[in-house]
Amino acid sequence: MSLFDQLQPQPGDPIFALADQCRRDSRKDKIDLTIGIYHSDDGRIPVLASVREAEDSLTAQHQPTPYLPIAGLPAYRSAAQALVFGPDSAPVREHRVATVQTLGGSGALWLGARLLHSVRPDSGVWISDPAYPNHAGLFSDAGTATHSYPYYDVTQQQLTFDALMGCVRNLPTASIVLLHGCCHNPSGADLTPAQWRELLALIGQRGLIPFIDLAYQGFGQGLEEDAFAVRALAASGHPFLVAQSFSKNLSLYGERCGALSVVCSSAEEATRVEAQLVALIRRSYSNPPSHGARIIAHVLGNPTLRSQWIGEVEHMRQHMLRMRQTARAHLAAAAPSYDASYLEKQHGMFSLARLTQQQIHALRDVHGVYVLDNGRLCIPGLNSRNVEHFARAMAAVTQLA
Repeated sequence: MSLFDQLQPQPGDPIFALADQCRRDSRKDKIDLTIGIYHSDDGRIPVLASVREAEDSLTAQHQPTPYLPIAGLPAYRSAAQALVFGPDSAPVREHRVATVQTLGGSGALWLGARLLHSVRPDSGVWISDPAYPNHAGLFSDAGTATHSYPYYDVTQQQLTFDALMGCVRNLPTASIVLLHGCCHNPSGADLTPAQWRELLALIGQRGLIPFIDLAYQGFGQGLEEDAFAVRALAASGHPFLVAQSFSKNLSLYGERCGALSVVCSSAEEATRVEAQLVALIRRSYSNPPSHGARIIAHVLGNPTLRSQWIGEVEHMRQHMLRMRQTARAHLAAAAPSYDASYLEKQHGMFSLARLTQQQIHALRDVHGVYVLDNGRLCIPGLNSRNVEHFARAMAAVTQLA
C-alpha cells in the first residue's frame, strides 16, 4: 500500500484553473478577466518607475542578503504602519501596534487567523456574502468555524447594508468580523464613511473582533481615503487586526509582500502579541524574504520616490475608472436595455455582473471573454483595444434567456 493512498483528490483553485484555460485559448481576441492583477492599457503588468529606481539603487549597493529578523525588515514594518494608520496615529505613537512582515496579504490573513484561534478558539468568523474565496479556507484551516453575513445583492446590484447590520447586531460576543477596507472583492461595492461609522460603532458595542483586509489601498478612492475604516477604528480605541498587501499598489505580485498589524490596548500587550506572532512565524516559514521588502521600504521611505509612487497609484486608479466608464458607454450603445450602471458605482479592480451560468459560459465559449463563475470581472483586464469587444460580447449574451 502506498504511503499516500488515503489522500483524496483536490479540486484545485478555480480562479487559477480558469486563467490557465484562458492562456490555452488560441483566439487572438480573447480577454482574461479572471485573476486580480493590474494591467496597463498595453495589456502588460507594469513595472512602476519608482520601484525600478529603488531596485536599481539597491542592486548597485551589492549588499549581502542575510536572514531578515523573524518579524521582518524594521524599515518595511514602519513604512507599512505609516501607510495604513497615517502620520499621526495614536496607537502607533503609543506603541500599541504589533506589525510583522508577511507572505503577501494572504499570509497576513493566515497569520491573523492563527493568532485569533490561539486566544479565542471558540470564536467563529463571519465573512461577507459574496466573498473572496480564499477567506473561508484560510480561517477554516486555522480551526475557526466560518459563517457569512449578507453584503451585496447581485440581482438588485446594491449593498444590503440593513441586512448586514441586522446580522452583526445578533452575533455572539467575541465573534470575528472580516471586512474589506476598500474595493470589496468580488463586488467592488464599498461602504460609505457614514456606513462605516455606524457599522464600527455597532461592532464596538457588541464586543466583536474586527479584522480588516486591505489588499487594494489606493485603487478605490485614493490612498488616504481607502484607509478610512482602519483609521476610524484606530481612533476608537477598539482592538482590531488589519492585513495589508503590496502586490497591487506596487505591482510586486511575485515578491509576496504583506503585513499584519494588531492594534492592542497597551504597549505591553503589543509586545506580547508580537512575540506570539514571531513564534507562529518561526514554526512555519521561519522568516520572510528580503528583496521586495527592501524595495518597498526604499520607495516609501524616500520622499522623491514616494511622491512618484503616489502619482503612479493614482494613474492606475484613473485607468480603471476610465475602463469602467468606457465599458458602460459601449454597453449602453450595444445593449440599451441592459443596466450597466454598476460598473461606475463599484470601485477598484472588480465588478460583479448580473449574469447567469449560461451567459457566463457563452462569454467564454463563444466570445473568448473569461469571467469567473460568479460573474466577477477583473476591470484592469480591459483596455482601449479590447473594451469594445467585451461590450459586444456582453450585449450578445444578455439576449440569452
